[in-house]
Amino acid sequence: MARAALRWSAQELARRANVGRVTVQRLESGKVEPVPAIAAAIRQALERAGVEFHPNGSVRLREPADAEL
Repeated sequence: MARAALRWSAQELARRANVGRVTVQRLESGKVEPVPAIAAAIRQALERAGVEFHPNGSVRLREPADAEL
């Protein structure tokens, strides 16, 4: 969901998180449990791009800083 909101491919997320594309695809498929360090790298890449994670499991994109002007 977060990757889709950014309109990133699996390859783009993998590049920004410094993990393999296949790793991203396997995690998204739910076939494997994420290694904590890899999950953290992916989350940090998404957060740097403006994704906000909420405790209820939802995600959204932050408003750009200049949107308030």
